[in-house]
Amino acid sequence: MLWVAIIGLVMTGVALAFAGRRVAFLYKLATSGQPAPERIEYAKENAGAEIKAQLVEVFGQKKLLKWTPSGTAHFFVMWAFFILATVYLEAYGALIQGAVTGTPDFHIPLIGTWAILGFLQDFIAVAALVGLIAFSAIRIKNSPKKMGRDSRFSGSHLGGAWLVLFMIFNVIWTMFLFRGAAVNTGNFPYASGAFASELTAKILPTSELLEEIGLLLHIGVMLVFLIIVVNSKHLHIFTAPLNVLFSRRPDGLGAAQEMRSGGKVLDFEEADPEVDVFGRGKITDTSWKGFLDFYTCTECGRCQSQCPAWNTGKPLSPKMLIIDQRDYAFQVAPYLLAGEEQKDSHPQDVLALLEKPLVGEDGVIHPDVLWSCTNCGACVEQCPVDIEHIDHILDMRRYQVMIESSFPSEAGVMLKNLENKGNPWGMSEMKRAEWIEELDFEVPIIDEKMSEDVEYLFWVGCAGALEDRAKKTTKAVAELLHIAGVKFGVLGPMEACTGDPARRLGMEFLFNMLAQQNIETLNEAGVKKIVATCPHCFNTLANEYPQLGGAYEVVHHTQLLAHLVEEGRLTPITPIEEKITYHDPCFLGRHNKVYAQPRDIMAKVPGVQAQEMHRHKDRGFCCGAGGARMWMEERIGKRINTERVDEALTTDPDTVSTACPFCLVMLGDAINEKKASGEAKETLEVVDVAQLLIKSVKGEPVVG
Repeated sequence: MLWVAIIGLVMTGVALAFAGRRVAFLYKLATSGQPAPERIEYAKENAGAEIKAQLVEVFGQKKLLKWTPSGTAHFFVMWAFFILATVYLEAYGALIQGAVTGTPDFHIPLIGTWAILGFLQDFIAVAALVGLIAFSAIRIKNSPKKMGRDSRFSGSHLGGAWLVLFMIFNVIWTMFLFRGAAVNTGNFPYASGAFASELTAKILPTSELLEEIGLLLHIGVMLVFLIIVVNSKHLHIFTAPLNVLFSRRPDGLGAAQEMRSGGKVLDFEEADPEVDVFGRGKITDTSWKGFLDFYTCTECGRCQSQCPAWNTGKPLSPKMLIIDQRDYAFQVAPYLLAGEEQKDSHPQDVLALLEKPLVGEDGVIHPDVLWSCTNCGACVEQCPVDIEHIDHILDMRRYQVMIESSFPSEAGVMLKNLENKGNPWGMSEMKRAEWIEELDFEVPIIDEKMSEDVEYLFWVGCAGALEDRAKKTTKAVAELLHIAGVKFGVLGPMEACTGDPARRLGMEFLFNMLAQQNIETLNEAGVKKIVATCPHCFNTLANEYPQLGGAYEVVHHTQLLAHLVEEGRLTPITPIEEKITYHDPCFLGRHNKVYAQPRDIMAKVPGVQAQEMHRHKDRGFCCGAGGARMWMEERIGKRINTERVDEALTTDPDTVSTACPFCLVMLGDAINEKKASGEAKETLEVVDVAQLLIKSVKGEPVVG
């Protein structure tokens, strides 16, 4: 056995040297980017949540198990890596003990002869083998050759995936060869339980040489597999737990990441474009967490399959956004990591690559990819390894907008209106209170301090105050609060846009300006509690203003109304005999996990026949307005709002309900087009959940 031990240990040393060299390269490349100390601080401060995330997402495979059977197959293959580590412990123990004593009958101390361990080892290996068959069938069925662009594997490096499946298969059959031979020679540590190994032993001859060959093959396959893994997309085996650990994990996607330079939040008053990092203009502007995203991408395409832009024929694939940056980073890494003396000796092709813009017509990322994103968060929600695609997109947008002044021209009008008038439409601030005149009760306009008897500030929002369809929601909510006896006031002309459209476009400076202005107004008024009808305002006030010192208790109107109905302060009486399908706004659902309350309200309205669209809740499909897309033309592919309405029409609804003014506009426009073409009935309309509730509570339509 001495020769076996020598060969085994030499193979191990060589493999670890190659793997270690690759790991050192990956670490050096990641740390060549920007620091991200906030990620480490967050992980420390939220240790409990991070431990739960590891248990639920990594070990429990929660996200992947939503995708059956592929999720189930992955669950067993993943657990095979953990449990079969004990087999490799036994293999190395046999290698060393065989060299020392001549008898390779090693067993793990204490538990190494338990039948349950032998059974688990064999069971998980067989389950992994079944999983490999399932993976192969899924990949063949969903092959890009068969499905083209509709395949979630479109664009992935398919050869590497098949190689890894082959290597896992090799791990399994060499394991049974080694263990089956050990059963026959009497060196097997388990008297019972290891059913598959015992079955294998029955077809193998009794041979110590066969056991030694099987042992070396099993170890050798693992070592080759290790080198392949650290040089491929399957690096996620090691990096996924780290990526989950350092991801931002509020209850939902929540706030956009703050703009940072050198690891610190950028102070625009002292910032210097020549020194500070404004977003991401080159690959080294990526933080080490961004590089960790690159390393962790499994190329599974779940993000791509859920992306509304990709599903409507646009060039944005969240998967390819990550892969293209990763591939580019690896291409230019020799220059990035070289010393000053070595840089001049690099070939021209590498130097040419360095001059390639990160975003541009001939860049790593095409502008159409960047500007197709609605920030809906479907990609982040579905990613099984917590890659934060939106952070990458926003960082690149920030550089394009603030440094290059390169963005869709129509968005420029929106930015000018925000800067000059405080709203995207450029309307006078005095119009913000005109909706109040259409009510038959008074609504206090807060111009100084909020009265102590006023419980909520009603944040009306730009759309809610200025857009005709959204104003119906505003009036409905005001009436409902009045009926329930909730004391509230509004800022009227003192209210300005929260800055969400500017931030999501990438104009962080303008967002800061608007946010600080609003925070000052709110603080001077003594505001503590806010109710908002717009999910974008709700998300910004609740999750992003605290970044700038504005901390308030913020609720969405559906949350408050559901509470008032539950308390009996609002009582739906009049039946609404309609089939109604509800559309989940992205910034209410995926960004803030508010799914139940709008549905709870509808459930309390007599007569309503609620029915879900195929894609709903965390798999809901965007209306197309987020990410500042509300103010940009949609010139490529099918319109996202049209796709969503087509899906709604499959439920044959009388009404489409939602809880967002942007969704009202986008879905309403698509429904009107369908009416004009005869594809939708003339009576079909889109309304806010609050409009349904007021109609039932009052027994008459809300005032339009």
